[in-house]
Amino acid sequence: MRRTRLDAATKDLDPPFAIVDLDAFDHNAADLARRAAGHPIRVASKSIRVRDLVSRVLERPGFAGVMCYSLAEALWLSEQNVSEDLLVAYPTADRASLQKLAANETARQRVTIMVDSVESLDFVDSAIGPHADIRVCLELDVSWRPLPGVHIGVRRSPVFTAQQAGALAAKIVRRTGFKLVGIMAYEGQIAGLGDNPPGQPLRALGIRFIQSKSGPELIQRRTAVVNAVRQVAELEFVNGGGTGSLELTGTDPSVTELAAGSGLFGPTLFDGYQAFKPEPSALFALSVVRKPTRRVATLFAGGYIASGTSTPDRQPSPYLPEGLKTLGLEGAGEVQTPVTGRAAEHLKIGDRVWMRHAKAGELFERFDEVHLVHGDSIERTVPTYRGERRNFG
Repeated sequence: MRRTRLDAATKDLDPPFAIVDLDAFDHNAADLARRAAGHPIRVASKSIRVRDLVSRVLERPGFAGVMCYSLAEALWLSEQNVSEDLLVAYPTADRASLQKLAANETARQRVTIMVDSVESLDFVDSAIGPHADIRVCLELDVSWRPLPGVHIGVRRSPVFTAQQAGALAAKIVRRTGFKLVGIMAYEGQIAGLGDNPPGQPLRALGIRFIQSKSGPELIQRRTAVVNAVRQVAELEFVNGGGTGSLELTGTDPSVTELAAGSGLFGPTLFDGYQAFKPEPSALFALSVVRKPTRRVATLFAGGYIASGTSTPDRQPSPYLPEGLKTLGLEGAGEVQTPVTGRAAEHLKIGDRVWMRHAKAGELFERFDEVHLVHGDSIERTVPTYRGERRNFG
């Protein structure tokens, strides 16, 4: 029984604390590699935020390189020799980090920054002045736009068509101080949107319809973009996908690598997919501190709300013992989280409840360290980014 094993492994710890179950983590990593079907997976660090675990997964076959979420993070991971291939997934306006990048030859060889406009290049030049070549990746918007004015997907790059991508690529190539090495195209409406949301059959039908139409369109358009850009630049990589779309993106002949991170931890937002079911590996424990009624147990702390829309699916969820849920009028709170259900009748003060976060890496912005559990014991305890005094926003 998993609860018994985790309780035994952490019996000497006082909640709240966080763990990663390495048995589940390694299982998830193997399943991601299987789903990638031979494509290398770039590890999305924002979904992990524990340096030890980023290194652990990079040691496995099928994984290569890191997709960072800030330039400052990429520079730090380079200093720590976590990887020699660091792609910053979002454009940066961090002048200090740009200056550090420009001044460090090793970092310039390892780090690739994201651009989606001439203005991005202008900002880099204004921040650091004349500089040696900086590696850049062109980001393509692969949202679905079935009708004029309709945008389904995340709001990312202004580059949408092959013509726009080719024109920007030509300008980058002609620009002194930059080297265009890659293309990134993240299909958030597929990779980050579960097609089987629990208890929402009509929403599920709508999402499946969107994805069935969006998938073929983006493969066609991304292929055209890559062909246009290759007319002016020799690309080292074309990155696409995410945990939720490995199978689809892997069928795109223009893509050379995939990206994934959340699937290693299996947060609750990834319960709503038909094609795969990651094992929950990142958990946190809370203590029961009061019993206001027979069927309600109140836990200390726990209000670790995920970013995004202010909807119930962004709240953490009770995991073990099974049969618990939060209260609709109170939810997960800053100092207390009441839970109810049949399992609550058997909880006593001092018992622990295992919780899951809605997102992956955001959990570890709450804890300085994470206990890595193997079997029924703690293999070791390692710092999170926060524990290493690293806050990248």
